[in-house]
Amino acid sequence: MAEFDFDLFVIGAGSGGVRAGRMAAAMGVRVAVAEDRYLGGTCVNVGCVPKKLYVYASHYADDFNDARGFGWQSGRPEFDWATLRDNKTTEISRLNGIYRNLLVNAGCTLIDGRARIVDAHTVEVAGKRYRSERILVATGGWPFVPDFPGREHVITSNEVFDLETFPQRVVVVGGGYIAVEFAGIFAGLGATTHQLYRRDLFLRGFDREVREFVAEEMRKKEVDLRFNSDVERIEKRGDGSLAVHLEDGGVLEADCVLYATGRVPNVEGLGLENLAVRQRDNGALIVNDQLQTDEPSVYAIGDVIDRVQLTPVALAEGMALVRSLYGEGSAKVDYELIPTAVFCQPNIGTVGLTEEQARERHGEVDVYVSNFRALKHTLSGSDERTLMKMIVDPVTDRVLGVHMVGAEAGEIIQGIAVALKAGATKAVFDATIGIHPSAAEEFVTMRQKTR
Repeated sequence: MAEFDFDLFVIGAGSGGVRAGRMAAAMGVRVAVAEDRYLGGTCVNVGCVPKKLYVYASHYADDFNDARGFGWQSGRPEFDWATLRDNKTTEISRLNGIYRNLLVNAGCTLIDGRARIVDAHTVEVAGKRYRSERILVATGGWPFVPDFPGREHVITSNEVFDLETFPQRVVVVGGGYIAVEFAGIFAGLGATTHQLYRRDLFLRGFDREVREFVAEEMRKKEVDLRFNSDVERIEKRGDGSLAVHLEDGGVLEADCVLYATGRVPNVEGLGLENLAVRQRDNGALIVNDQLQTDEPSVYAIGDVIDRVQLTPVALAEGMALVRSLYGEGSAKVDYELIPTAVFCQPNIGTVGLTEEQARERHGEVDVYVSNFRALKHTLSGSDERTLMKMIVDPVTDRVLGVHMVGAEAGEIIQGIAVALKAGATKAVFDATIGIHPSAAEEFVTMRQKTR
């Protein structure tokens, strides 16, 4: 062991890398963690955390309107972008400090700088080389923007949180959850918002009925959804505004164009060419069930392996890997029944199979659907609706998937996920007494099959 400076060298201090580094160090492993950008990775700095804070902010416009039906007659206050942005920055700085302390206090050696792998046991940072028995790549993902004329005028999720001024006219390009969330954020904060997607319906991979329902609800909130639409070129005008030329010949005027057209593994300049590793077409590292690359000393977790791009999945992979290497257990992670949420307006929460997937795997399935106006909106006057959906295997009675679009969907589906992971049947749901009055009780009172 004397030939190595460290037992484990972690490249990337995002969710997965930090968790793996802390856990290993707590077991007495000599750990180094290298990070060149910001501690906490995408999630803490330009992802989940600031995004959710901005989602909260964007909800207040609806809340102020809803309050009138409950007797609150005060006028609607003005929104100040700088206050939101700067308060967010203060909170993220606080979290960065917490992550630094977590690593240092766990016994990790924190190295600031971009790491480059020299060989199977050597990593170079800022001109200095370190030898390590094992190397863990946890560099996450990076926004992808296609090549087109005017590409230099757009921003990505890396820049959107820190705009100098709030844009009054926004074009969001993309059909994934990031695009959908930011379309809702900008519209809620008062911007005229267009969302473009090159296919017929956004949120590919989610349940079709959920996707259609969300589109209806977003249009109610004045998001201009344009499907089967794409950008041909973007021109910057003398006043700083942008002319977004569409492939169908139309032109949209904008102050800001946000491209949320996917993310790719962040592997540029990492030195992978010096290793016997394989990569997929998008650059993702190929690993086995033990999260090990073809180079035996090199492992990878999180978005850089592009299995499931979710923070809790990176955390699970990091913990599983450390247990397998330095404790007891396997690095194999169970990717079935992973709950997820999209913080659009209203929220999506989902766990298990979509109706389309369930029919493909099981043939005939029983589907229960409830579409209703929440109790709150009987007084608020809002026409927002809630969708709840359950998919059941008629042979085993097991619940295969549960989906919700509505207020606090993520909070509700997290609990439902525990039930599905435990193998709950429809009979178990039916035998559970609901909490009244709540939207969540609908999941235990669905008796009539929709189809």
